[in-house]
Amino acid sequence: MTFLGMVSGQIGTAFAARTERVSLRSVGIASNPLLLWGIAFELALAAVLIYTPPFQTLLGTAPLTLDMLALVAPFPLIVWGADEVRRWLLRRRSAWLRPAQTDDKGPS
Repeated sequence: MTFLGMVSGQIGTAFAARTERVSLRSVGIASNPLLLWGIAFELALAAVLIYTPPFQTLLGTAPLTLDMLALVAPFPLIVWGADEVRRWLLRRRSAWLRPAQTDDKGPS
């Protein structure tokens, strides 16, 4: 469960790290196909490590129940959403500071 939680959080981080200031909506979720392939591979690898008997024996994992999966499912949205709020605050602050900087016309 902890492993899948970390994997899920990293998916949110991958989307959040794509831009410094603009929203993910303006960039587009599908605009980086390699990232999407990487996420698909990461999820497939996690499923193999969690659900296949040889890896369960080797790593001490056990199949997750639906309620466990439901608990982990929003992790990417939480991580990405927190960063989206941070970027919105940066854009808002930048827009608020910009007029003050351009109004400086020097001595009259």
